[in-house]
Amino acid sequence: MTGKNARQNAILRQVSDIGNSLGSETRYSLLPSQEVVIGRDPSCQVVLDAMLYRMVSRRHAAVRPLPSSPDGESSWLICDLASANGTYLNGQRLQNCQQLMIGDCITLGHDGPEFVFEYEHNHQQDAAIAPLPPAATSLPPANSYPVSTSTYYQPSSKPPDSLSFTQLFPIISTGKDLTRKAYLIPGILTVVFVVLMFATVGQPQTNQLIVAIYIASAAYYFIYQLCGKPKPWWVLFASALTTTVILLTPILDLFFFVFRGLLPGNLPSEQESITFTELLVRMFFGAGLMEELLKAIPILLAFLIAKVVPSPWRERIGVAEPLDGILLGTASAVGFTLLETLGQYVPNITQSISAQFGAGAGDLAGLQLVIARILGSVAGHMSYSGYFGYFIGLAVLKPSKSWQILPIGYLTASGLHALWNAAGVFNILLLMIVGILSYAFLTAAILKARALSPTRSQNFATRFLRPK
Repeated sequence: MTGKNARQNAILRQVSDIGNSLGSETRYSLLPSQEVVIGRDPSCQVVLDAMLYRMVSRRHAAVRPLPSSPDGESSWLICDLASANGTYLNGQRLQNCQQLMIGDCITLGHDGPEFVFEYEHNHQQDAAIAPLPPAATSLPPANSYPVSTSTYYQPSSKPPDSLSFTQLFPIISTGKDLTRKAYLIPGILTVVFVVLMFATVGQPQTNQLIVAIYIASAAYYFIYQLCGKPKPWWVLFASALTTTVILLTPILDLFFFVFRGLLPGNLPSEQESITFTELLVRMFFGAGLMEELLKAIPILLAFLIAKVVPSPWRERIGVAEPLDGILLGTASAVGFTLLETLGQYVPNITQSISAQFGAGAGDLAGLQLVIARILGSVAGHMSYSGYFGYFIGLAVLKPSKSWQILPIGYLTASGLHALWNAAGVFNILLLMIVGILSYAFLTAAILKARALSPTRSQNFATRFLRPK
């Protein structure tokens, strides 16, 4: 400080202002009697653009003044306001509040907008440092902000009616965002599958295969995005392929012998008349317990293989947490559903309808069955297998409790599976209820798995990423 009239103003300097097209930094003055809330909510004192900074909570963090010291110097605290993605001070996640020091770096979210806390000399006469720009003047009280103003502190560097070349041709400037944020790959795959459908008109079996693969991929992509943990595509594909291969080998006969021969899981024929309770018991052993154990084999294989391979392959392949189990389990269910649908149900229905009404009617019925069964796998096989996968991953995360965890997951998933199969025979409304319940079980498991995940801060479903 120089001169008796010199004083210091505390400021927050935003060093990652991607909303400013010229790349200049935005500065916000801090008043010693005013709390400053930073977030996306229009009522905040520092309002961040909701589209640019989606990793920021509506009310993310607050800078609070402390009582002035005897020499008149003011100091401030930075406090996290229970934000979803956390507030980081100099790279360390903030737990409660911490006093700010000159040069401290505040980051909203793991890689969100950054602010530097600084002091700036200001003179009453002949100021050596230029005053702050108009858009970053001292902050007025919070209740003076109009509620409808969402960009009060987003200064504009150009006139509102200016027009740039990249605005006319946006594809030139989007860069990596085009693939990261615009879901370009799913769109490309959709176009490819549509073209293939046109190219195979008149080939019903090929059409059915294309439709089945597309819908199954879309359904799995939805679950993958909901889980939010990156897993190599080839690991997930291997899980689906392993289950498909098992269904084509003598291993399936061994499962039939145990669950439908030794255990009371022999499924009834169409002519046999039994009660709902008896059907439920048979489905529990012959479909639930048998098929859920079969679909869990790829998860167990991934766990065993990862134990003998070095890092980083261990993390990519293995099962270290519930999210791994869910991703591998649902992938396994995709392989099971595709083979069961295309190899068993569709040929049987097509043959039966064709014999009664002709080949055209049979092919149409087969296509309708493909769509219904593959779409239904989200509330069916994917739900049961993903739910059991959650418990397998939880047992890995808490090995001392594995013998308590695994039976609960196995029996619950098998019970839901049996209830779905039995309800489909007796009551269509009950079938809908069971399907909704199964999907609710899966999504609840995913949400809990995300909360338990050791890598939660890197989860792309719990925070929105911004390219660096």
